[in-house]
Amino acid sequence: MTVTAELCLQRRGADLSVAEIARAAGVYPNQITHHFGSKDSLMVHAAFLGLLHDAKRVEKVGRRAGDAEAFRRNTARAVLAMPSLPAVSRALAAAIARPELSQVVDTHLQLLFRQSERYLQAITTARGWSAERALALEVRTFWSTALGATLLSRAGVSGTTTDLDLASALTVHEPISPI
Repeated sequence: MTVTAELCLQRRGADLSVAEIARAAGVYPNQITHHFGSKDSLMVHAAFLGLLHDAKRVEKVGRRAGDAEAFRRNTARAVLAMPSLPAVSRALAAAIARPELSQVVDTHLQLLFRQSERYLQAITTARGWSAERALALEVRTFWSTALGATLLSRAGVSGTTTDLDLASALTVHEPISPI
């Protein structure tokens, strides 16, 4: 899975064969299909492995932000620049085309949501920030917006990441000072 994630990053958008993946991983092709069920299943697992690693790096960007506005802006920029997003958009499309993959996608998204919610809870608590929505909803809204933007971009919809205000999907703010 790790080798596949690395190959996906190296060859963005390229279709990898089971033979290429097996050769790079030092295994036999039938071991891949036996363990993962299909190449598509392996690709979904690998895409989300990359996304979870990227999300950890985004957390570091958020921790360095000096205030809530910088946190929202910097987090949004870092997410939209994540190298794993194109592979994840392919994984989402694969799950649409092959419903047997939807459980794999759901499992990985639930993990992403839980990881992100724990992070957001920790940073808002430590800094005294709050959000206008429950943090679980905050996280789902943010990631849904980011993944939706990636799908649109990968589908050829014109525009760039500057046409999207992903930062506004986060309602994290500093406490309002009394006048």
